[in-house]
Amino acid sequence: MVIKLLKGIGAVLAFMLLMAVSTITFIDWTPYTETSYYKETMAAIDTATWSTSDSGYLLAGWSKENSTPDEPKPLIPYKPRGNYEFVLDSNFVRTLVIGNGSDFVAFVNFEILFVHPYLAAAVKKRVQETNPNLKNLYFTTTHAHSGFGGYSPGLIGKLTMGGMDQEVVDLLADRTAKSLDKAWSTLDTVSIEYRKNNAAPFVTNRLIAGDPIDPFLRRLRMEKQSGEVAELTTFSAHSTLLSAKFMGLSGDYPFYFTVFREEEIDFSLFASGTVGSHRPVGFGADPSGIERYAFALDSLVRADTSGLNISTELTRFATARIPVKLRSSHFRISEKFRLRPWLFDLIYGDSPAHVDVVLLGNNLFLSSSGELSGVFYEDWDHAAQDLGLNLFVTCFNGGYIGYITPDEYYEKKLYETWDMNFFGPYNGAYHSEIFQKLIQKAGNIR
Repeated sequence: MVIKLLKGIGAVLAFMLLMAVSTITFIDWTPYTETSYYKETMAAIDTATWSTSDSGYLLAGWSKENSTPDEPKPLIPYKPRGNYEFVLDSNFVRTLVIGNGSDFVAFVNFEILFVHPYLAAAVKKRVQETNPNLKNLYFTTTHAHSGFGGYSPGLIGKLTMGGMDQEVVDLLADRTAKSLDKAWSTLDTVSIEYRKNNAAPFVTNRLIAGDPIDPFLRRLRMEKQSGEVAELTTFSAHSTLLSAKFMGLSGDYPFYFTVFREEEIDFSLFASGTVGSHRPVGFGADPSGIERYAFALDSLVRADTSGLNISTELTRFATARIPVKLRSSHFRISEKFRLRPWLFDLIYGDSPAHVDVVLLGNNLFLSSSGELSGVFYEDWDHAAQDLGLNLFVTCFNGGYIGYITPDEYYEKKLYETWDMNFFGPYNGAYHSEIFQKLIQKAGNIR
C-alpha cells in the first residue's frame, strides 16, 4: 500500500515537473544588439524600398461615416463589462486620403481601442474591392476605453476584448470603404501646414510621477483651394477619462475634441500618439468632465495666434513599411521566470509588428504596433528637428505587441511594465533605436 502511494506521488510529481518544464522558462537577458531579431530589423531598414515621388503638388480628400452598431456590443477594455447600455456618442470612421496623383496614402481612424490584425486584413480586402488605388492604409485609433469590441479572435480576445463578432468587422470594413470612396471623390490640391501646441497641464506620466512626458498637441493642417480645411491631430494622453463603471458607448474626450474642432474647420481626425505611460489630467470621470477637457484642448488650439510653421518642401511624398522582428514572448510569472513562447502565442495569437512611414513635405509620420511611451518622444523630436522634420508618432497600426516603455521601468511591477510588456527586456532601447534610424533615413530622402 505504501509503495503504491509512493509511486502515485512520484507520478504526480513527475507530471508536475514535466508540465513546468514544458510551460515555464527563464527570462532571456541577452543584450538586444547581439540577437538575430535586431540584426534582421536593422537590415530591413537599411534595404527598405521607399516609394518616393514629387509631382509638384499634393492632393487631399476627407470624409467620415457613422459606424455605430445597430445592436449593443461589448464594452472594452478594463474587464468584461457586458454590452453597452446606451449610446452617449455615435461612433465614426474617419478617413483622410493624401497623394500626388501617382502615389497615395489613406489615413484610417477608428474610435475603438486598437486595430487587430484580423480587422486590418478585412478592411484592406474590402477597400481593395472598391478602390484598388488605395493600397497604402495607415491605421490609427482614438484608443477609446469606452468603445465597443468584437474584432479580436482567439482566447485573449474572447476573455478581454469582446471576442470575435463578424458583424462588427464587416461593419467597420464597409464604413471604411465608403468613407474612403467619398474622400477619394473629393480630392483637390492642398497646402499643408504644421503646428505644435504645449498642453502640459492636461497630461501626466501615470507610471512614475515626475518623469518626462510628451505634452504636445501636434496638428497637420490641410487647406484646399476652395477654402475647406482639415486637420490631423495627435496627442499622447490616454482616452481614459470616463470611469470603468460607465456603461455607455462613448469616444471619450477625442470624440468631443473633434466635435469642437469641426465647429471651426471642416474635418478633424484625432489619432492617439505615444499614449504608453501617459494619462489625461481632467475635470471628472463623467460626460460633463470629458466635454470640459475636450473644450480646454480646443480652446488651447484656438488661442494660438502664433504664425504657422509652414512646410517648406510641400510636395515631397514618400512611404515605406518596415517589418519589426521581436524577441520571443516574455509573459512573466516571476522576476526570473516566464511562460514559454509557445504557450503565450497559443493564448494570445499572432500579431506581426511593423512600422508604417509616411513623409509629406517635411512632415514625418511613424506608426507603431506597440503602445509606445511618450517618455521617448523628446529625443526623437530633437533628432527630427535637426533634420528639418516635423515628427508625428502614432500607435495601433494593425498589430498589437503590448506596451513599449523605457528599460529602467522593466522590473517595476506595474501593469504596463509587467503584465503588458510582452517581448522582454531592452524592448524600449530597441524600439527607440528603430525610430532614430528611420528618422535619419527620412531626413536623407530627397
